[in-house]
Amino acid sequence: MTDSPTPAAPTTGELLEIADALLPGRSLDDARITEGNLHHVVLLPGTAAVRVSKRPSSAQEMPRRMEAQREISQAGLPFAVPEPLTPVTRFGERTAVAVSWIDGEAQPEGQGDPGQIGKLLRAVREVTVTPRLRRLLNAPGEKGWAELLAEEVIPRLPDRWRDECRTRLEAARDLEAVPDALVHGDLCGANVHWSRNGQLIGVLDWDQAHLFDPAIDAALMAWHGWDTIKKAVDPETCRRARIYDAPFGVGHLVGVFDGRPLTNVEGYVRSIVAWLEKNA
Repeated sequence: MTDSPTPAAPTTGELLEIADALLPGRSLDDARITEGNLHHVVLLPGTAAVRVSKRPSSAQEMPRRMEAQREISQAGLPFAVPEPLTPVTRFGERTAVAVSWIDGEAQPEGQGDPGQIGKLLRAVREVTVTPRLRRLLNAPGEKGWAELLAEEVIPRLPDRWRDECRTRLEAARDLEAVPDALVHGDLCGANVHWSRNGQLIGVLDWDQAHLFDPAIDAALMAWHGWDTIKKAVDPETCRRARIYDAPFGVGHLVGVFDGRPLTNVEGYVRSIVAWLEKNA
């Protein structure tokens, strides 16, 4: 299965028109536009974030992802989760939705507090997985993600990396299974908002949420440093997190957890090689 061609990037005017259609009467004077891997985003500070799909697959998946996010937002987490404010709406080849605004700001790399990070990771993994949430989320343990990487990625790596990465990938694949828990899947700096005095306010962008090993989220928070993660979680979780991170960087693993064939293998491999050159 491959994705359809990505539509031409929308203009600023087109994105503002979508925001205006979803939130009529709201001022767009202070609007800012950014983008992630899956969406263009119109930021309306204090009001909402309007997410606009970038490619057909993200347009197709948006309704399911928003329903999952709505379920997570009602799970009693000790921080804010953006809630959908509008229905997912189609605009030609794209879909869009407005979600609630979350204040706060990202922390600089390497400056996270182990105690606060530990509380965040514990709160996510302890969410009760209702039958509805289970239906809405992927469970990578049921997918052939390791086989996909072994067949499609390892052979395309430079010779000097292949054997080592194959060994590391097998170690991640062969980890003893743990009970599935909620995993955010994208705990990068911009998605975790803190107050100026270091208190957690909210966690954004649950598009990569899935049911799997909570050590994945611990590895994703390691951009604050592995010494910080060692203090934030128990030794076994830290060990597993490092094993998941070792093959190509845990962010690349999360990218294939939905079990779908890669749509841009060469670009994916280039990103992995860059990570290996920097970290391995």
